[in-house]
Amino acid sequence: MLPVRPGPIRSILILQTKYIGDLVLSSALAKNLQLEYPGVRIVFLCDGRFAGLLTANDIASEVVTFRRSHMRGSPLRRAQELVLTLFRLRRYRFDMAIDITDTRTSRFILGLVGARVRVGYQRRKRPLPWLDLQPANVKAKPFGYGERHFLYRYLSPLEALGIDLRQRVPAIEPPSSQATKALALLDKFHLRPNAFVAVHAGASFPGRRWLPERFAAAIDRISAETGLGVALVGGPDENEAVEKILATAKTPVVNLVGELPLETLPALFKQARLFIGNDSGPMHMAAAAGTPVVGLFGLQKPIHWGPVGAPSISVRPSMPCDCVAKDICQRPDGNKACCVWRLEVDTVVDATLELLARTRTALEAAV
Repeated sequence: MLPVRPGPIRSILILQTKYIGDLVLSSALAKNLQLEYPGVRIVFLCDGRFAGLLTANDIASEVVTFRRSHMRGSPLRRAQELVLTLFRLRRYRFDMAIDITDTRTSRFILGLVGARVRVGYQRRKRPLPWLDLQPANVKAKPFGYGERHFLYRYLSPLEALGIDLRQRVPAIEPPSSQATKALALLDKFHLRPNAFVAVHAGASFPGRRWLPERFAAAIDRISAETGLGVALVGGPDENEAVEKILATAKTPVVNLVGELPLETLPALFKQARLFIGNDSGPMHMAAAAGTPVVGLFGLQKPIHWGPVGAPSISVRPSMPCDCVAKDICQRPDGNKACCVWRLEVDTVVDATLELLARTRTALEAAV
């Protein structure tokens, strides 16, 4: 039961203006809302690059997009983008809006979008609280259900709303149209379903990318010991690392980087035997598709950002970290620290072989 009584809930806005991994984790929130309010229209506010992922995989009914480059531009450009976004959102006449981005901009939007139920987070005490107002009339804990993973930050609004938590983890079930595209791509490159490892070598910051030569060494050993094929995945902006892997690896590797749109990646991951990748959005996407995941971490802790939704092993170098990149490392910001560079090849290979062995029985039973 809602703490406030707004009448029927027919449309819900979810403000999630962060990145792919955050959107994937937020899909569990959307699913629980769909279960609580059958037939509800779920609309996300997100970066325009990610709209297809949400709509093509039935995470959102619709998406309202904004241009991140404009939001980071001049004051005039930011104001123009904000006004345009608010104008488009207010036309929906939302019954509920949930702000899980929790920035000054997202709280400003929450207050002006016109929803009867406005869900945000409890504010921390600040020296000048009037500079950082919280327009929500339902306030969630920073992390719900007594958990520490960021998944439970995005699920916390359910607890505040008194909604039963029926689905605890993200679960992306790609529609047949996306599955057909993924299978066609595998056939084009002579990859068999459940017989290849998907490898993602990219991440938003260079320090979060495991070194290409170590990826290549791990790929050679895993392929030699398992006989599995290997496919590199990612966006066109990740070609530099991919080219280094292709030039270094002795094993034939299929390069799928830039070969398929973001919305088809979950369907591709669903066909993979295992995923290996840095702490980034595709790692969360693979786990949500049910694919076993080996996640490579640096300063960020897996207890906060590890893969959820599938069997997984998160590997991380010993801490405290003896800095290997003083020129670019920006500790203590876990998003801009280079600790993952210290991760050894043996550690990743051993985790991969362990997870393959652990999940072999389940795979055989499914077949």
